Amino acid sequence: MKLTKFGKALLLSALSAGVVVSITSCVQSYSVGYLFVTGTSTSQSNGSGIVSGFKINHNTGQLTAVNGLPVASGGANPVRAVLAQAGRFLYVLNRGTTASGGTDCTTADPCVNSNITQFAVGGNGILTPQETFYTQGVNPFRLIADSAGNFLYVLDHDSPNSPNNPYCAAALGNDVHGNPITACGDITAYGINPTTGRLSLVTDAQATAALNNSIQLPYFPVPANPVDFAQISTSILVLNGTASTDFPYSGGTTVFPYTYTGATGQLTLSQNSSQSFSNFNKGTAIVAAGNVYLLDNEPPAGTNPTGATSQILPFTIGSGGALNPLTGGPVPDDATLTNPVEVLIESKGSWVYVANYGSNNTGQAGQESGIAGYVVDKTTHQLSPIAGEPFGTGSGPVCIVEDPSNQYVFTANFNDSTVTGRVIDQNAGVLNTMRAVGSGTFSLTGPPSWCLISGRTD
Repeated sequence: MKLTKFGKALLLSALSAGVVVSITSCVQSYSVGYLFVTGTSTSQSNGSGIVSGFKINHNTGQLTAVNGLPVASGGANPVRAVLAQAGRFLYVLNRGTTASGGTDCTTADPCVNSNITQFAVGGNGILTPQETFYTQGVNPFRLIADSAGNFLYVLDHDSPNSPNNPYCAAALGNDVHGNPITACGDITAYGINPTTGRLSLVTDAQATAALNNSIQLPYFPVPANPVDFAQISTSILVLNGTASTDFPYSGGTTVFPYTYTGATGQLTLSQNSSQSFSNFNKGTAIVAAGNVYLLDNEPPAGTNPTGATSQILPFTIGSGGALNPLTGGPVPDDATLTNPVEVLIESKGSWVYVANYGSNNTGQAGQESGIAGYVVDKTTHQLSPIAGEPFGTGSGPVCIVEDPSNQYVFTANFNDSTVTGRVIDQNAGVLNTMRAVGSGTFSLTGPPSWCLISGRTD
C-alpha cells in the first residue's frame, strides 16, 4: 500500500505525538514521600498543637499540603515526633504546659498533661489519631525510636520526686563524694506492637534487681540535667550538662552511655562511666548517624582558633559506647552562624549539614540562622567546609531532613513559620536554591517545632 504525501504527513505527525507522549510519561510528576511538621501550642484555639503534612514532588521538590492536614497533635506544645514500623505509625511527644498554662516548663514550674499521641499513617499521608500514652517522668522533651522501629524512648528532664528520688541511687549509685544520688532524669521506654502500633511499658530490670525485686522501676534513671540523647549501634548515649532548668536545655558537658538490647529494649549501664571533654562547654545536641556528633554553642576560650562562636565535635563509637575523638578534633562551625541544633548526614555519607538556629539579633556577625556544610573525608571521617557554604534558610531552623529520593534538603523555621527547601548538588554537596514556587519557601500554620520525612507514598 502506498501512502500519499498527506498520509505520510499524518503518520509522521502521529508518530511524533507518540514520542512526545512517551517522553512526557517518563518525566511524569509524582510524590516521592511526605514531610510532616509539628507546630506549637499557639496554633489552635483549644491549646493543642498541630501536625502539618506535605507531599514532596519528585521532579521539583515542591511541597503540596496533604488533604485533611493539619490535625491536632493530641496535646499542647509538641516538641518531637518519630515514625516507626516502616512509617505506618507516627508518634508525637506533646510536652504540655505549666499549671498556669505557660509553655516555658521548668524544674520549679513543671509541665502538666504531657503525653505521647499515636497516629496511623494512611494513604496519601493522612494521619488518624489512635491512642494516647504517658511518660513516667516529668518534663519530657526528647523522643527517639530505635533503629529497627521496635522500641520508643522518651527523655524526661526530671525523674519522679526529684530531687528526693530514692531510686536514682539504685541505678546510678553514689556521687563523687560518696553520697547516694537522689536527683536524676530518666528515660521512659516502650515496646511498639508491630500490628497496632500500641505502646507497652518496658521496666528497668537492672534497677528492679538492685531493689531486690521489691518494686519494678518503670523508667531508666539517667544523670541529672539531661540535654539530649541518641541511639547508635548497641548504645544509647545521653548528653548531660550543668544545672540547666529552663527549656530548651543546654550546657551539655558529659556523655553517659547505656548498652541497648534490641530484643528486649532494655538499657543497661555501660562498663564505661560518663565521659567529659575539655574542649566541650555548652553542648546543645548529640546526633548519631554513622559517627557521633556533639554540637557546642560556646567553645571554651582558646579551643576554636577560627573565632567561630560554635563548633562540632566528631567521634567514632567504641566498646561500651565510648566516644573516640576523630583525628583533628573539633570542627569550627561557620563563623557567621550560631546555635547549632541538628545535624544531617547526607544519604551517601559524603556531606554533613548542620542547621544553626541563630539568635534574635539578626544581621550581626556570628548571630545568623543557616546551614553549615562539610565534606566528609572517607578515610579519616574528618570534616572540611563545602565551597560556598553557609546556605540560607528561613529564620530559626529547628530541624533538617533529606527527602527519600536524596535530592532535597528541608528545614522548618520557627521564627518566620516557614519550610525552606534546597537542592543537593550531587557532585559538590552545595545546597542550591530550589526552582519552585517561592524559590523553595513554603508557609506553615504557626511556628514549627520539629520535622520528619516518610518515604511511604501508598
